[in-house]
This record gives sequence, structure tokens and C-alpha cells, in this order.
Amino acid sequence: MLRNFVIAFVMIACLAAGERILSQSQSTTTAAQAKNDYSKGETWLCRPGRQDACAVDLTTTIVAANGKLAEEKWTANPNAPIDCFYVYPTVSNDPTPNSDMNAGPEEKNVIQHQFARFGSQCRVYAPLYRQVTLTALRANMSGKPMTGTDRALGYNDVVDAWKYYLEHDNQGRGVVLIGHSQGSGVLTQLIRNEIDGKPIQDRLISALLLGTNLAVPKDRDVGGAFKNIPLCHSASQTRCAIAYASFRENAPPPANSLFGRVPGNDMVAACTNPAALGGISGELHAYLGSGRSSGSSALEPRPWVTPPQPINTPFVSVPGLLTAECVSNEKGSYLAVTVHGNPKDPRTDDIVGDIIVGGQVQANWGLHLIDANLAMGNLIDIVGQQSKAYLAKQKKK
Repeated sequence: MLRNFVIAFVMIACLAAGERILSQSQSTTTAAQAKNDYSKGETWLCRPGRQDACAVDLTTTIVAANGKLAEEKWTANPNAPIDCFYVYPTVSNDPTPNSDMNAGPEEKNVIQHQFARFGSQCRVYAPLYRQVTLTALRANMSGKPMTGTDRALGYNDVVDAWKYYLEHDNQGRGVVLIGHSQGSGVLTQLIRNEIDGKPIQDRLISALLLGTNLAVPKDRDVGGAFKNIPLCHSASQTRCAIAYASFRENAPPPANSLFGRVPGNDMVAACTNPAALGGISGELHAYLGSGRSSGSSALEPRPWVTPPQPINTPFVSVPGLLTAECVSNEKGSYLAVTVHGNPKDPRTDDIVGDIIVGGQVQANWGLHLIDANLAMGNLIDIVGQQSKAYLAKQKKK
């Protein structure tokens, strides 16, 4: 399953970097497309109380620096007091320019890696939408765009799902919006058009916009992409946004980077560090794929410990191995990830997550493949704290 997940990520950075390629070929077919009926269960990957894409195995092997292994179980919270609404990145392998509404293994796999774990803090909602496919992206990059590629179609689907959720499911609850890459781009547009400065903003707990270039003015945290929604500076802050694109500390964004920069002399790409929202370095609580069936454009992980021991869980956690810090310099504004490998201990000294093409690391992608995995534990902790802060404020009203 992880193989499909990795393959599906091969082209997603194009949309996350401002959707430059697809903007040249957007058609006007949206008006002719029938709307999805989001009252039907099959139009959702995840909804509360179902055995669906969010009801997956999230068991994790904790690999300590001394080589000891421990198993961490996971359970959803059926009584979670808030909601999470997720829009997934470009993963569809459908042969058409826009995906259909049938959930394939790639849509289900990305849920396992990026969203299902939030079920410990919130009720989970993840709509299917007719996104621009990997097939269309490859065609555009080759200079032969597919006829009928329609970016607006997927966005309008998500707006319809959002409005259905608000009318039928929300019931005045606070909500966290979560996206990655194309999903972050769609959510950025939805927030700008449907939430920012409107009464519904009062129900926004936070927006986690990962693997994207969210524009903010230099030395400010509001006034770019959003006019009323600032960047988050603490886990007790609500109605704010977390956004970043990750790179290795020793491999910053190159000149042709797809991330870390936005147009405009007075604008920068937002970077909020989930490991330290106050602005310093912090330890990443990563949930990395164990690599039991990985392949394609990412390297196979080395054995997690030496001598090798079997890992029989889908995820691995490596406490103390990874830290991150937001960096802003001539290279861009990005989340710099440091790997603290120690050759003297039995645990692995590195992680995988770079895009590899023809045996070469594609430095302009950074660690886009694992943006969400790197900070998953941190993000879940933040959502839990923000939930408490939001509910406390609601009680005072």
C-alpha cells in the first residue's frame, strides 16, 4: 500500500507551488459538470462512526536510541468535542484530467498517513473531490496538456462538501481544517472565499496548511493570503493558521525550489514550526512509514536498528532523532529539519523522504513527501490544546 502512496506523490509539488503549470490549461467545463450529492455516504472517505478509510491500523513501533523497540497502540475518540475537515493532496492515478468519485487505494492510503490519526482529537470528515490528477500534471509538464483539465471543478466540490458539512453535521462545533499540497491550495482558497472575515470564522479552531506556499507580508503574520487569520504562535491560540514546507537543514531550498518562496518583494512564504510555535527549535514527534512495502521515488529505509529487528507495524516513531526550526534567509522561508544521528548507538542515523529520480535527489522538492509525517505527533498535540482553549472560550460567552 505504501508503494501506491509514494508513487502518487511524484508530481504533487506542481500544484503546491502556485499551480503554475495547470493555470495555463484550465478549461471552462465546470458549469457543465453535475454537482456531487454529499448527502450520500460514498462521497466521503471519512465520516464519524463508520468503518471507512479512517478506520485503519495506526499502530506504531517506537524505536529508542538504545535500540529497544516498544509498540504504541492508537484509538479514536468517539466523543471528541471538535471536528476536523481534511482535503487530500494530488494522489489520483485516474487516466482522466480530473479524478472520478470512486475512492481508489491511493486516496485511502493518504488518509492513513496524513489524517486518520487526528481521530484521537476530533470527529473526522474527508470528502472525495474531483481533483486534478497525476495524469494531467504529467501531461502539462511534458508540454502536452490534457483537454478538459479543470482546476475549479475540484475546488467547487470541496466548497459543496464544506457547505453540506456546515448545514448537516457541524451543529456549532469548532473545526480544524487540514490539507497538504493541492489540498492546502484548495483550503486556502476556501478560507479566503468562505471563512476569512465572515461569521463562520468564529468556529475555526485552526487551519493546518502543509506543504504549501502561504503568502504573508515580511515581518507580519496576517495580510497576505488571509486578511483576518494570523499565523499560530502558541497552542492556546485559535482562529489561526499553521503552514510550512520542510527541507533538510543541510539541503536548503535551491534556486529552482518549488517551495519556500512566494511572488512579491514584500511577501514571504509562511513558516510555523509545529515543534515550537513560539519560534525556536523543537523536537519533531514524527510518525514515519515503517517501509515494509515502500518503493518507487523514495529510497527504502535502512534497518531501523542494528542488528536489524523485524518491524511489524505500519508506522515508526524515533524520539530524539529529529528537530526542526523555521529559517528565513536568501534561500527562502522553510522548516529546516535536522537529523541527529549517532553512529555510536544502534538506531538508524538517517531517515528517507527525499524524491529520487534517476538515482538523484530532487533538491527542489525538499522533504515534501513526508511534510505531514514529520510533525504528525506535534500537530495532533497542538490540535488537542487548541481544542481545550477553544472550548474554554466558548464557555465564557
